[in-house]
Amino acid sequence: MAPQYAPSLRSRLPLVAFLLETIFLILFVFFVKIEQQHEQSGRESDSKLFISSYAEFQDVHVMIFMGFGFLATFLVRYGFSGSGFNVLLAAMAIQWAVLINGFLLPQRHHRREIHISMKSVIEAELCAASALVAMGAVHGKTNPVQLLLMALVEVTGFVVTQWILRTLLNADPVYSIMLLHVFGALFGVMVSWVLHREGIKPEHEKEKTDRRTGLFAMFGTLFLWMFWPSFNSALVGDYRRERGLKLTVIYGTYLSLAVSVVMAMSVSMLTSSKGKMNMVHVQSSALSGGVAIGVAMTAVHQPWIAMTIGFCAALLSALGYRYMKNHMLFAFECHDTCGVLSVHAIPGILGWFAHLFLRLASSESTIAVQFAVYHICVLLITACMSLVMGTATGLFLKWSIWRPQQDRKCFDDQAFWEFPNLVVHK
Repeated sequence: MAPQYAPSLRSRLPLVAFLLETIFLILFVFFVKIEQQHEQSGRESDSKLFISSYAEFQDVHVMIFMGFGFLATFLVRYGFSGSGFNVLLAAMAIQWAVLINGFLLPQRHHRREIHISMKSVIEAELCAASALVAMGAVHGKTNPVQLLLMALVEVTGFVVTQWILRTLLNADPVYSIMLLHVFGALFGVMVSWVLHREGIKPEHEKEKTDRRTGLFAMFGTLFLWMFWPSFNSALVGDYRRERGLKLTVIYGTYLSLAVSVVMAMSVSMLTSSKGKMNMVHVQSSALSGGVAIGVAMTAVHQPWIAMTIGFCAALLSALGYRYMKNHMLFAFECHDTCGVLSVHAIPGILGWFAHLFLRLASSESTIAVQFAVYHICVLLITACMSLVMGTATGLFLKWSIWRPQQDRKCFDDQAFWEFPNLVVHK
């Protein structure tokens, strides 16, 4: 039975979406222009560069809309809504990311105009991916208006963090943007912690999967797994001096993902009381190698190092998803629906440690100390910004969106998943 206040979304969601799209349209009219190719550059080289970048854009595009979309269908009572809300959030977040990237990041701003290009669209989709990661922590517990506002705030916070890292610390753009997993996961966990409801149990009746939803979620995992090398290498330049690094990132990501799949299945079977594989564990932990290697990819130059990172990431992710999720609910009153803390945050921090150790091992003592301080500052700024922004967003959603007379409805056990039937299917 749908909650009594669900029909109120009929007036709120279209109004909010219409106002946001109107604002975006006006901003695009005055500030956004299509980037033109330089006349002195060769047509053949421009054509090859465009084909390469467009292929990577397609891969990232499939990951955002099909990978995360199918992955959001694993709950029985939330499958259609989860995939539908994923499309809504991604479409809005990409538009806002194009604008906020252009306003804040200097390389996108020319004469008060935002020059949109294939690279800027890929960056926008990576920013949207961080919002979709954050959505996983509150999956099934928020309405689309709340998700929409949460995604816009999350993208804004992530881009502001990028601006701080690139302006104050002169951080590498490729390295800093790959911290999206850590930022999105911590942001979503803090929102979920603030929105915690009394009566949530470790094994809730509405937190169930079946064969159909599990199969569609596995499709999403396969899409993400297949295209993750493009996700990590999309922002690495195609120019001759960076072509070797791009191939290294692709090969390393593939090897890390391959190892993480094997480890995820092994750990899942090992920790099962019946000795069977739990595909929920596999769907989550099989991607952890790609997350970890994405943060450390600029420092990984040997295949065995990439495989070791994938091995450790899958091991920690599978064990974390198996044991830490329930303990987080018991100890901290934080319910993480998709286990983003184990799937994205822990592998991301592991990749950060791997990047630090590899750079320290190849540097002199004085340079190593300077890099360690810089590296720690990058993680601290990212974590602090995500925690603060997530807490503020959770408080805003808790006290501003819900009506006072509905607080009891929102926080009781029966309304744990509030909006399972908003997307109609026949």
